[in-house]
Amino acid sequence: MKYVNKKWSISILVIGLTVLLAACGTSGSGAADGKLVVATDATYAPMEYMDEDGNIVGIDIDIVNAIAEAAGFEVEYKNYGWEPLFSAVDSGEVDFAVSSITITEERKETYDFSDPYFVANQVILVPGDADIEKFEDLVGKKVSVQINTTGHEVVKGLLGNTNPDILPLETMPLAISELVNGNADAAVGDNSVVLEYVKNNPDVDFKTIDDDSFEKEYYGLMVKKGNSEVLKKLNEGIQKIKEDGTLKEITGMDIE
Repeated sequence: MKYVNKKWSISILVIGLTVLLAACGTSGSGAADGKLVVATDATYAPMEYMDEDGNIVGIDIDIVNAIAEAAGFEVEYKNYGWEPLFSAVDSGEVDFAVSSITITEERKETYDFSDPYFVANQVILVPGDADIEKFEDLVGKKVSVQINTTGHEVVKGLLGNTNPDILPLETMPLAISELVNGNADAAVGDNSVVLEYVKNNPDVDFKTIDDDSFEKEYYGLMVKKGNSEVLKKLNEGIQKIKEDGTLKEITGMDIE
């Protein structure tokens, strides 16, 4: 029997376990092999949604595909849903998230964001015969929103954080459904999504209301705090598609 140095054997075991745990803990990190895993909430047409074949498509997806091509990496999309995608980024299950995520000071405390790639604003959706003409008219009304979005935040700012007249739903389609079914007097959400609903449902008597109090919002790609490697790749791609006109071609807008 050969002599075995126990300290050496233990060291090898510790190193092996460390490597194994590291591999298990970085399942979402594809920066090394050139593929990045992307979380989204594919219920937000036209920005991200499922097509008839079950593929995740939309304006956000077109933008990320262009960024990936420009920066030289591949992407794999996973439909997590709105709230779960935040924890997926934070835990490292995915490399970044794209889901019409507005860059806010509060979110920047927990996550890092790419340069902006899209400009949006909130809009109000109400029945065509509603006596609502501006944001302040929502006081005393039941308002549906997608939970923990900027739309949710602006409505809480008007009606109060714990006001039972605020109806927070898991997705924006569900928030609009509350309005369609008569359970809400209005819905508030990102203009691109609300206008897409109106376009696709011409027989429904709804009107949209813009309000001067709604500020411009800038979407960014969200990464785990401190993940400078992925952030650098994303910003490199964004800069390239801004410079060559691809981003404007996809969005129809100039993004500074």
